[in-house]
Amino acid sequence: MNNDNSVIYGLESQARALAPQLAETEKIKFLIGTQSLKQTTNQIHLVEFNEELSTIKTSVFHHTDGEIWKLTTSLLDPLKLATCYNVVINDNSCIFKTAILKLPEEENLETIENLEILTSFDTVEYGTDIKTTEFHPTDGCKAASVIDNHVVLWDISESEGRKVMSVQLDGKNNPKFTTGKWNPHQNCNQFSTATDTNVKTYDIRTGDLAWTIEGAHTQLLRDMDYNMNKQYHIATCGDDGFVKIWDFRQPSQAVYARNEHSHWVWCVRFNHFHDQLLLTSSSDARVLLSSAASVSSENTNESCSDENKGVETKQLLSDGTLQWCEHEDSVYCAEWSPSEPWVFASLSYDGRLLISRVKRSLKYQIML
Repeated sequence: MNNDNSVIYGLESQARALAPQLAETEKIKFLIGTQSLKQTTNQIHLVEFNEELSTIKTSVFHHTDGEIWKLTTSLLDPLKLATCYNVVINDNSCIFKTAILKLPEEENLETIENLEILTSFDTVEYGTDIKTTEFHPTDGCKAASVIDNHVVLWDISESEGRKVMSVQLDGKNNPKFTTGKWNPHQNCNQFSTATDTNVKTYDIRTGDLAWTIEGAHTQLLRDMDYNMNKQYHIATCGDDGFVKIWDFRQPSQAVYARNEHSHWVWCVRFNHFHDQLLLTSSSDARVLLSSAASVSSENTNESCSDENKGVETKQLLSDGTLQWCEHEDSVYCAEWSPSEPWVFASLSYDGRLLISRVKRSLKYQIML
């Protein structure tokens, strides 16, 4: 597939941080963070896509603190976002920091100064490499940061983040976490992490290990995502090129596994509405839209009665690749729009954003 189905937005800087505005349920909006080598020239771009006109409107904000490695947004407040960024200090070495920022309420601002900092964090005692800061799905006063071999739960109700609790990963050779994500089920009391090839999930009320998937991949596990419609299903991806879906009640074997990328897979996302649609991106410069219909909540391959046609069976999509987008550089992020189930965005390292649509034929096949 070529990119005729996509709208392109180009940045002047390299970029690897992309996030949907999760709390925005009416408009299609994504946020991009840049990675310019000139620390003071980094920016955050708020991109709004008009699907009817296939046009893009942007607002650009300065992020002079450093190059942005990760962006996340709040599920509860469309104005809140968290950045993990690299700061150059006096001796030309770099340290990572994280902060929660606030977008302006007024729209149609072309360029303004740095965004307002709502909450800053003192993370020095936990390590130097901050992978992500994740907003709690239901509690606007909580967030969790993944820092080296720590998961730190914060109270973010004030201007300085206050530690509520922390979990430390112990083991040989000083193991570290790669990423982390809240489990939206189980009353949002679990936080999942990736370390090496394993998934480790902790109960944030006690700090105890809740469940694990050992050896989920044969090489480094890069990302994970929960199925919002099936509470025990989690998708993982990694450097072995595989994308897998697990029922973590039976972690010995994945319920779904495909190897359709030719290099490391950096991102995996379930569609928020139709969980048979799986979005993945890779450093092979491709974004794949795949079907995981066999293990989705929409797997209703059952007989149904129709007065005119008698007994029929609903046809499912076959598992595997449905469509793809080509970039010219590694694609570290791909995200679904939370407001429109048929629109997704992907960002390649050369600063090119593609906003794409699920093919109309696939859309009709799923809706029928």
